[in-house]
Formats: sequence, structure tokens, C-alpha cells
Amino acid sequence: QVHVVESGGGLKTAGGSLRLSCAASGRTFSMYSTGWFRQAPGKEREFVAAIRWSGGSTYYADSVKGRFTISRDNAKNTVYLQMNSLKPEDTAIYYCAVDLHNGIYYAASKYDNWGQGTQVTVSS
Repeated sequence: QVHVVESGGGLKTAGGSLRLSCAASGRTFSMYSTGWFRQAPGKEREFVAAIRWSGGSTYYADSVKGRFTISRDNAKNTVYLQMNSLKPEDTAIYYCAVDLHNGIYYAASKYDNWGQGTQVTVSS
């Protein structure tokens, strides 16, 4: 089992930046992949970005491509999501998910290990 904790959310105006962190503990000797998802009020949880253990393969939703960057520091068991050029439509709770088989999935249902989420609010 892996314990996942997100941090770094907050309130920003449009055009601003935030960096989210996802810290994993527990069974972290596994080569695990990490995904970021978000869920806005009244909407389903949607894929944002994902990264494999090596960090060499990254994946993004079209809505964030070119604005968000996912990266990881395996020595710290931490994955980051740098969010630039924020838009009001980026407002959501952002969740981090870990897959112990190093898979990349666009569906939230494929992940078993989730954090509690961190709120990101972007005002216009």
C-alpha cells in the first residue's frame, strides 16, 4: 500500500502559476507511475498528466498541454505538477494517483492509490 499526499494548491488569478506536489510513502521501493487528475464541481474526475517511474515518458491532456509540466524526484518520492498560464477553467480539486505497476492510464478507475486532493482556484 502507498500513502499519497498532495500539497501546493491555492488561489490564483488567471495567468498565474502554481506548483503542486505529490509525496508518496509506504511501498515506494516499487517503480510506480503517477498520474494527476482533477475534478470540478458537478463534473467527473478527469485526467491531467502522468509520468512513468523513469521520468522519461510524460503524458498530458490536450487542455493543459503546453501549460502544465509533470516531473518527479524519485530520491524524494515526490512528483510535481507545474501549472503555468492558469485559466479559470483549471479550477478544481487536483488529485494524485499512484500505480505500482508503472502503468499509464487515462481512466481514474485504473488507479488504486489516491491522495485526498488539493484545491486549486483560478479567478478571472
